[in-house]
Amino acid sequence: MIGCAALSALVITISLASGSVQTDLGQVVAALAGDTRDTAARVILDLRVPRVGSGFLVGGMLAIAGALMQVLLRNPLAEPYVLGVSGGAAVFALLAISAGLGIAWVQLGAFSGALISIALVFALARIGGEWNPLRVLLTGVVIAAGWGALVSFLLSVSPAAQVHGMLFWLMGDLGYARYSHWNLGILLAGFLAAMAFARGLNLMLRGELQAAALGVPVHRLRYGIYLLASLLTAAAVTQAGSIGFIGLIVPHLVRLMTGSNHFVLLPAALLLGGSLLVAADTLARTLFSPQQLPVGILTALIGVPLFLFLIYRTARMQSA
Repeated sequence: MIGCAALSALVITISLASGSVQTDLGQVVAALAGDTRDTAARVILDLRVPRVGSGFLVGGMLAIAGALMQVLLRNPLAEPYVLGVSGGAAVFALLAISAGLGIAWVQLGAFSGALISIALVFALARIGGEWNPLRVLLTGVVIAAGWGALVSFLLSVSPAAQVHGMLFWLMGDLGYARYSHWNLGILLAGFLAAMAFARGLNLMLRGELQAAALGVPVHRLRYGIYLLASLLTAAAVTQAGSIGFIGLIVPHLVRLMTGSNHFVLLPAALLLGGSLLVAADTLARTLFSPQQLPVGILTALIGVPLFLFLIYRTARMQSA
């Protein structure tokens, strides 16, 4: 935990000092202390601080949601978008973009689409049988495929001038994300709710029958995990679009470092997820400066080899 906190502080400091306008550590400290006399301080406070803050919150939300989804679905490959939340958000966000609406309407559309997708999966998974992880997963995959078809349709019929912005949103981009106390409140509330589930999550790893025998209300816990993970994902997608691999990779990294105790895993995932997304966004806006890349490209480039390494490491540990 101390290492994750130190890493977060280091990554945030480097990110605040990096950009097309050259700044050093002293200017960052002076700006954060309230010295706004020069241009560099205004750049740090008005542009970098909101973007870094938003990136850290989004990364934390995705990491916690990924950890919860992997327990809910009993699948180590589960990630926040597996149940179609990002697909619903994408359809309504692209509709707002194609209509020429502002960023506030795009975010409202994304959040509305995510909520609709959450409700669809929840309702359809309960039809004709017991609500269980396999049924939820299959329903989510089908819903996600349907949203994907609608996204392809919107991209094919939209004017060429709008397709570029649509693609940036679909690949994940923090360029229009803004830090807000609402997002901080959502992350803190989601984190506290997840910590309240920590004992039940630990017992669920032993199997649902053992968890139920030890007094865990398994059905209510399932619903709580699903709703909490989905709402955190919806809030993250609303801010930055679909950013992959954070919710998949970070829980695995934390388990390698700390084990599977969710009292430790969840706060460590929050810190590491936020740090990883901030680091990726720093690279996205500095590698080809002044041109900026969608941060989703960088998270994929980082996440794919890292995930392959984790698979290789796990296989060696199991064979040893």
